Amino acid sequence: MSTIASELLIERLADWGVDTVYGMPGDGINGIMEGLRRHADKVRFVLVQHEEAAAFMAVAHAKATGRIGVCLATSGPGGIHLLNGLYDAKLDHQPVLAITGMQESSVLGTGYQQEVHLDQVFADVAEYNLVVGNPAQLPGVVDIAIRTAYARRGVAHLSLPNDVQIAEAGADPYPQVAPARPPATAAVYLRPPAVPPAEDLRAAADVLNRSERPAILAGAGALHARAEVLAVAEALGAPVIKTLPGKAVIPDDSPYAVGGIGLLGTRPGEELIEDCDTLFMIGTNFPYTRHLPEPGRARVVQLEADPARAGVRMPTEVPLIGDAKEGLRALLPLLGRTGDRAHLTGYTERMNAWRADMAALESPRRHPIAPQYLIGCLDRAATDDAILTCDSGTIATWAARHWTIRGERGFYLSGNLASMAPGLPYAIAMQHAFPGRQVIAYVGDGGFAMLMAEFMTAVRHGLPVKVVINNNNSLGQILWEQMVLGYPEHGVRYAEPVADFSAWARSCGGHGRKVTEAGELDEAVRQALAHDGPALVDVDVDPDEPPMPGKVSYEQAKNFAQAFLRGQPRRASIASTLFKDKISQLRSG
Repeated sequence: MSTIASELLIERLADWGVDTVYGMPGDGINGIMEGLRRHADKVRFVLVQHEEAAAFMAVAHAKATGRIGVCLATSGPGGIHLLNGLYDAKLDHQPVLAITGMQESSVLGTGYQQEVHLDQVFADVAEYNLVVGNPAQLPGVVDIAIRTAYARRGVAHLSLPNDVQIAEAGADPYPQVAPARPPATAAVYLRPPAVPPAEDLRAAADVLNRSERPAILAGAGALHARAEVLAVAEALGAPVIKTLPGKAVIPDDSPYAVGGIGLLGTRPGEELIEDCDTLFMIGTNFPYTRHLPEPGRARVVQLEADPARAGVRMPTEVPLIGDAKEGLRALLPLLGRTGDRAHLTGYTERMNAWRADMAALESPRRHPIAPQYLIGCLDRAATDDAILTCDSGTIATWAARHWTIRGERGFYLSGNLASMAPGLPYAIAMQHAFPGRQVIAYVGDGGFAMLMAEFMTAVRHGLPVKVVINNNNSLGQILWEQMVLGYPEHGVRYAEPVADFSAWARSCGGHGRKVTEAGELDEAVRQALAHDGPALVDVDVDPDEPPMPGKVSYEQAKNFAQAFLRGQPRRASIASTLFKDKISQLRSG
């Protein structure tokens, strides 16, 4: 049996350390599937229900491991389905390789069935984008694609026509007329220098050492630099704000942690942004500029891996280009320890008061069930190294405020794309990557419904992922966003009946339980987490619980009131829920 070109593709993936490919077969990639079959001992193929989920899984693999994620789809519609997950990789700067099929090269351009020129479709999303037209290009272009994905922190795309996939490995069917040959490459990536120049480090230290009210804003680029971020915070006496993708940078119970900023942030975080005289941004390109200091009001130092992103959001007095961990290690000896801890102590006290307010909202006495109580039950029952994946929506607010980073806990979501539906695919990929850890998908009913078939994927692969659904029978985040703009809600609540996703979980062969009463919730969550296999808890929560900003602005309050005056449906129920929230906080005080 002769070696086919697709084998060179799979063998080279293995040389790069790839051990898993997520995807769905089709007649446009049968040759690649044969390459996977012949090398199943090196690279496993995870069969999914939808190509979008395969792309999300590849992104999750990259986010959790730091290694390239790989997804596979057939020609035409299969490849198109990858796009949403690939944009998640692009916007969150994750190295992902997408491999797609293409019609045989002899019929391209003839309007053949499913002929979609995926290289053109992927032109915006991909940093490297190639239709492989000659078997002799393999495996060299695999090396270039993966190196580009790592170097540019983004998507690489290789599309292989059917005839190229099954051609004899190394075959070159055309005469060579140029003074060149296919390059002989290697599966090697050399990281760029990670330590900023010495003069930049000294300039940054000078600014930071002069600060009286410093603040640190840490993002996903600092997730691997916990010890260094804490050491800098200690030296400067600086409270630490965390972006949502960077929630796991430091523990939430740290005296330096003041939560986040923005609509999902905390009151102390917002107050610190207004108060600080120096902002040190580490590993973040935080996009919501209205929640950053006004230009010129605070001095800014930024440690950023990509020179193109340094100073994009604010005028940056000292940009440091380098890795967060290595850069902070080099900076630390230049920082003097401040003796005045009043600034830090004040924000530690404010954060303690905020935590008490949030804990008060986790009331088991409420009916319908308060979503804060649901995430509180999950937070208390999960292990100290649990990984929580989260969808976009109101659940991101509840997770931001009530999922406590302690120990080695992880937290992942679609950051800049803020897509619905990645929670479950993320969890599946992370359970593959970390089989010994507890992995929980905390999702909304809207996002879960989009890719709920992937629960079957978890069952079929024996992955003990846990799914907890915050079921408010609505697109809750959009509902409240409409109201904050001053508009009564429209088209965001689903009609009755409320879905029972636990029935789907049981029909797949997993554990499923529906919860409608707060008194059952704690036990139901613990039972699901203890189950030896995939488990799902579908919880009906209060559909009128608003995810209020940490610090409500006058404009937000005015628009909220206008929505009521203009005929907001269920305004009595919403007002009642807000009243219950305030009563709960007063009781705790």
